[in-house]
Amino acid sequence: MRWDNLRLDEPLEAAEGGDLFTASQDRALPLIERGAVARTFDTPGFRGMTFFEVQARSVVNRVPEASRMPFKWTINPYRGCQHACVYCLEGETPILMADGRTRPLAQLQAGDGIYGTVRRGGGREYVRTTVLAHWSTVKAAYRVLLEDGTQLVCSGDHRFLTERGWRYVAGGGFGGLWRRPHLSAGQALMGAGGFAEPPKQTAAYRRGYLCGLIRGDGSDGHYAYPQLDRPADRTFLFRLPLAGQENREGLARTAGYLARAGIGCVGFSLTDETGPAGHAGRRELTAVRTGSAEQVRTLSWLLDWPDHPAPDWHKGFLAGVFDAHGSYRDGVLRLAPADPAINGWLVFSLESLGFGYAVERPAGRACVRVRGGLGGALRFFHTTDPAVTTRRSIETAAVETGDGLRVTGIERLGLQVPMYDITTGTGDFIANGVVSHNCFARKSHTYLDFDAGADFNTRVVVKVNAPELVRKKMTSPSWQGEHISVGMNVDCYQRAEGRYQLMPGIIRALRDAANPFSILTKGTLILRDIDLLAEAAEVTEVGLNVSAGFVDKDLWRSIEPGTPAPGRRLEACAALNERGLRCGVLMGPVVPFLSDSPAQLDAAVGQIAATGAIHVTPIVLHLRPGTREWFFAWLRAQHPELVDRYLDLYGHGAYAPKAYQNRIAGQVRELADKHGIGRPRRAAAPGHQVLSAPRPPDTHRPQWAAQPLTASGKPGPPQPRSTAELSASRKDARPPRPPEQLTLL
Repeated sequence: MRWDNLRLDEPLEAAEGGDLFTASQDRALPLIERGAVARTFDTPGFRGMTFFEVQARSVVNRVPEASRMPFKWTINPYRGCQHACVYCLEGETPILMADGRTRPLAQLQAGDGIYGTVRRGGGREYVRTTVLAHWSTVKAAYRVLLEDGTQLVCSGDHRFLTERGWRYVAGGGFGGLWRRPHLSAGQALMGAGGFAEPPKQTAAYRRGYLCGLIRGDGSDGHYAYPQLDRPADRTFLFRLPLAGQENREGLARTAGYLARAGIGCVGFSLTDETGPAGHAGRRELTAVRTGSAEQVRTLSWLLDWPDHPAPDWHKGFLAGVFDAHGSYRDGVLRLAPADPAINGWLVFSLESLGFGYAVERPAGRACVRVRGGLGGALRFFHTTDPAVTTRRSIETAAVETGDGLRVTGIERLGLQVPMYDITTGTGDFIANGVVSHNCFARKSHTYLDFDAGADFNTRVVVKVNAPELVRKKMTSPSWQGEHISVGMNVDCYQRAEGRYQLMPGIIRALRDAANPFSILTKGTLILRDIDLLAEAAEVTEVGLNVSAGFVDKDLWRSIEPGTPAPGRRLEACAALNERGLRCGVLMGPVVPFLSDSPAQLDAAVGQIAATGAIHVTPIVLHLRPGTREWFFAWLRAQHPELVDRYLDLYGHGAYAPKAYQNRIAGQVRELADKHGIGRPRRAAAPGHQVLSAPRPPDTHRPQWAAQPLTASGKPGPPQPRSTAELSASRKDARPPRPPEQLTLL
């Protein structure tokens, strides 16, 4: 929705209970200038929220390209919500940060600096950008396999940049002309190649770093002078090569590593004999000063060459040499230690870690160049992790396709897994070495001059004329009756719907046009419209989903006190299925050690099966920043005996280990089979009717098959008819259901 969709022929007057904001009162002036009415309601459910009522010019909109939907159209009567529902990549996917390091996607936060790309001339360049919003849910997972062994777990609707432009992971749609551009084997993704694992800060790494840093600067000798007050004693100095503001990160790391070894690090004003033309000068340098013979021996041991260096030592050594005398300019990474005698060890370490290199002698001084271009440089930085990040910049480097980035396979995993997405300033980001498109949903809120974070949750735009616009679209000669997702961007049954009641009019318009649609919601307000949904299901396909992670009432009161009780959510699912409406359940979150025992899972799946749910999808608890802090505070208060177990389980990120997630998925899958979820003709629970499993889509019959033809023989627009007429012709009028049922957290 852009500003053109908000214009009014005549401005709305401020209605009772709502006030027009002024420019000094609120950032929403552009909305107000275009006739919106701003309302606040003094009720607990809407406290802290502002609703902007607008007369939209359209409401049936094409699904943006970053969408997950297997169809092209959506209706969103609201813009903004208390939860989002569009996501893309697995949370463990490493993202290239602005400092050159990587961080799992799940751990990003709004405001973080990362890399994206921009068009320049006929190509693209890497640039720094900012994360504007970050959120998560669960989606059907695909695995993209590349020649270099990189694996990307993502949704089928995620997009990657290829040498032929942006491509979806999976085709989606109904096939034929509606098939969207998607990845296939042999296509090459754009980027520098898969990221390497960062090193662990082991004792071997720390020793290698200090050795590379101090020897790389040629300052491994020590100097002694008598103390003025105790002539018989001597103080020993080791100069460190990290003068200047640029190297403060390296100095902080060095000081920390030395402190772990019991060696102090202080600032000195020392004579620097390496100035221009050999003239001695005085500048502030940093040195190790100690009068302890034991500390001198410790420092000498740290700088000794090891007999059998471990891989971690090699990584630390290369990082130290880079921080001492390394550079990355114009796409070339060079290591030029002040002491050429260590070049043998430098080459040894590069070979041990599999880096290509070339020995050069610019200006007569030997140095080593790391081969591989941008991909080789990033692999070096990520494998060794130098402390000085100012020399890692890849800004303005050209975006190209690297070796090994051709697609070798795309696998549908058959699992629903937690996934994350972000909105960035450039509209993309670098995910495990390839250029990845970001989500549109929260960014769309910025079109209204709102931010994509808190404003998305507290400032809701209400398209008060949505039902009229839907009916107008359904009778348009250009409309061909395609499947529509209602509330794909935000929940159409959020709390505001209880006051504005836009959905009944929307459902009636879809029913009267016999237009297929699906609704994604996590609330129970949908039951208000169950009669209308049943009437619609008599003449077209209607798909529905609700969520419930566990059925333990005590756990619900403790961990989810602000949500409808699990029993109420399942009752909603049962009520929908009892009316013959197709409804599934998203079983999330499964809470480790509190709702994951075999008996608890069995009880939950059993109750879900009793609702007649057509499918069940488990989701293990994930702890993003913000949620993580709240949850651990709750855990310490309610279950202190579990804190250590959670630290073990979630110590390395927002997700439980994949082995745990796979175990839960396997158990729920077995229980679903046991209880007959999705079985073609299963035994009904007492009080519930027997339901059939979802029938496959009719791929031979177009959606508009039941519509009248025009004089030219082409399908015409759907004609409004009475409910009785539509019900009588149900078999002839029903279009195919979309090929994939959708879920929402």
